[in-house]
Amino acid sequence: MGAYYKITPEGTKDYLFEETSAINEVTNITSAVYRSKGYHEVKTPCIEFFDLFTLNTGAIAQERMFKLTDNKGRLLVMRPDSTLPIARVAATRLRGKTLPIRLFYNQTVYRNNPSLTGRRNEIRQTGIELLGASGRRADIEVIVTAIEALQKIVPDFRIELGHAGLFRSLYSKLECGKEIKDGIRISIQSKNYSQLNSLLDSLPQSDAVEAIRRLPRLFGGEEVLEQAAALFEGTEGEGDLKYLSEIYHSLSKLMMGDRLMIDLGLVQGYDYYSGFIFSAFVEGSGDAVLTGGRYDGVLDEFDAPRPAAGFALDADALADVMLSSGKSFSEKPADIIVHADSGYEMDAINQCRFYTLSGFKCELSVFETRDEALGYARENGIKQICFMSEEPETADIEIAGDRI
Repeated sequence: MGAYYKITPEGTKDYLFEETSAINEVTNITSAVYRSKGYHEVKTPCIEFFDLFTLNTGAIAQERMFKLTDNKGRLLVMRPDSTLPIARVAATRLRGKTLPIRLFYNQTVYRNNPSLTGRRNEIRQTGIELLGASGRRADIEVIVTAIEALQKIVPDFRIELGHAGLFRSLYSKLECGKEIKDGIRISIQSKNYSQLNSLLDSLPQSDAVEAIRRLPRLFGGEEVLEQAAALFEGTEGEGDLKYLSEIYHSLSKLMMGDRLMIDLGLVQGYDYYSGFIFSAFVEGSGDAVLTGGRYDGVLDEFDAPRPAAGFALDADALADVMLSSGKSFSEKPADIIVHADSGYEMDAINQCRFYTLSGFKCELSVFETRDEALGYARENGIKQICFMSEEPETADIEIAGDRI
């Protein structure tokens, strides 16, 4: 039973010093952006009822969730997603609030990924939900908020735009069972085009099959819209493509150049998206660091129908990018350490308070002797020491080389 007490579960890790500082930097920056746009922070429980994630519009495969039971035998899960819990909050405690409701969050989600994939099971996310607003203005607000948050964290990133309705219009026409359809969705989402072609080759060939085969190759700038026009002409996806074109041309005025792309093969992991969808990628991270879009049907499940859109940003991934780029998050050592000779311990505490109130970073020595306190100070780069005794004295400490 004690074989695992020195290691963390698969897909998790301990975060130390600079890593935690980098994650805090990401959440502090994004929170400031969200607040500046009128969003209010909420937090939902880490543990939720399993039922919340089995709704028709937002069902999550049960094998992807960590499950447990409460003292009444009811099935619970570790929160695998933040959108559905926030939708629950909006439909209950915020039911009578004037629309639109702007909410943001900084919290962890837990996903039971397959073993040996190298993916994290514990992911710190930050994001927004814009509830009760629809249309181009609302959609642009969500995307622009994501862009402004990213601009303050990483210098280079790419936004990819798509529309859930385009894939759905073709997906519904496939002549096959749900298992194969889900395999097609997952193949496109993971960009496993070899598997995608194998699945499509097994189906009766049709315009829908050929269109899905072409979707992943429809990636780029405005020329993609022209290429796709013939593909969706006369179908229910024609209007979705036109709307996507309007969003793209509006965002093009932000002068992002080739950092703004269209990806008609963009398929998000959750099936609750109903309109525009988007992802963000940065150099140094293989997966999308941000995903989002419009999910108008989700609040219908809570008997509180209203439009909704939002995004989730992977704070851990962005912190890793910042650290790998060479940005330093190391904390400065204390300015001074206060050591008390025997009998002067309370004087040392009061002296520490004085230094702290004066704006200095001060540590209290917990050592018995002056030599031990001096050795600790040298090892940790603390440049001054104050000895509290009958006649207090302060001395500089010689530091050899750079310390913590």
